[in-house]
Amino acid sequence: MTDAQPPAPFFNPYAVAIDDEVAIALLAEMHLRKAIERGDFDDLPGSGKPLDLQDLHDPDWWLKAFMRREKLVVLPPSIQLRKDDAALDGLLDELWSEDDVREEVEEFNRRVLRGRYQPAAGPPLVTMPRDVEATVTAWADRREARAAQAREQARAEAEAEDDRRRSRRRARRRRSR
Repeated sequence: MTDAQPPAPFFNPYAVAIDDEVAIALLAEMHLRKAIERGDFDDLPGSGKPLDLQDLHDPDWWLKAFMRREKLVVLPPSIQLRKDDAALDGLLDELWSEDDVREEVEEFNRRVLRGRYQPAAGPPLVTMPRDVEATVTAWADRREARAAQAREQARAEAEAEDDRRRSRRRARRRRSR
């Protein structure tokens, strides 16, 4: 005798005892196959272009993807200290009090000294500790220069606004005559 129903194309759920995870995976696979047959994936952007799979056989693919996603950079201590030294003035300019500036410079100096006493891992360490007093004085000078520039800009904007007001008044007077 022939069976009235054709055999299931994917699996017979009564033939094998499966757990929930396998059942979900099988259902997802079945839905994907049906979508492919319907042509739902035919006009997707990027179709026909190669996939970027350079990390296919790399056991640390997840770590590299995490570092790329979070924009983390792991550099040798000497290079990291050079970058920190170059960015220190910008970091200090964001601080408001002299005590915070001193604390940040002292922390930078501690990291430089710690790097000098550790065995070299990478290029040699050429970054020198900063003179705390000279750095604080330079910070105060930059802060005063920014404040003077802001005052000058505010004065120029106020003069420009006064000029606009005067010209509006003159125009009103001319119109009213």
